[in-house]
Amino acid sequence: MDTYEKLARSEGCSTIAGVDEVGRGPLAGPVLAAAVVFTDDLLGLGIKDSKKLSPKRRTELARKIWRLSPGVGIGVLSNHDIDNSNILSASLKAMAESVRGLKGPHGEVVVPDYVFVDGQYKIRELDTPQTAIIKGDSLSVSIAAASIIAKTARDRIMVVLDAIYPGYNFAGNKGYGSREHMDAISMVGPSPVHRMSFSFGRGAARGRVNA
Repeated sequence: MDTYEKLARSEGCSTIAGVDEVGRGPLAGPVLAAAVVFTDDLLGLGIKDSKKLSPKRRTELARKIWRLSPGVGIGVLSNHDIDNSNILSASLKAMAESVRGLKGPHGEVVVPDYVFVDGQYKIRELDTPQTAIIKGDSLSVSIAAASIIAKTARDRIMVVLDAIYPGYNFAGNKGYGSREHMDAISMVGPSPVHRMSFSFGRGAARGRVNA
């Protein structure tokens, strides 16, 4: 899982970050990206793609990553940002924000000299040397760590949104189009945190609730 990181080190890079995002597919809520700076301390923790971990295990690992990594950053773009552009552009912008927002344990700014990006696209907004890795969260420990930070952070946001906009079960479905979620949209319409550029079927025509 650290083959890419070792290669970057062998080429003289010392501050290597992995970047991943979560929340491209949901009908509601933000898209969120995280960046994590690699350290050997992350090895041996059992870090892997966040989708392959239980919620409890993700939370445990997220705490360790926050504690051990020399730098962690998060970028968040709202449903309105997504609607005003598109989900790919918003995802890449969130990734760029996460890298620019990298902070160390004491709040110091951390600037990576190499970035590994999950997926097929590089982050155009960044001048930092980078490599895009398809399925990177299964191949790079720094990207996998970023996927864990991103997933746990976005899940917490969706729990908060569930309390503000009850009835959609955001805490459970995290904004994805479950049957219960789709039924709620059909019954009362979308909320202010739904992505209006996404298709909700017949329920969207009823208008927003709590607008």
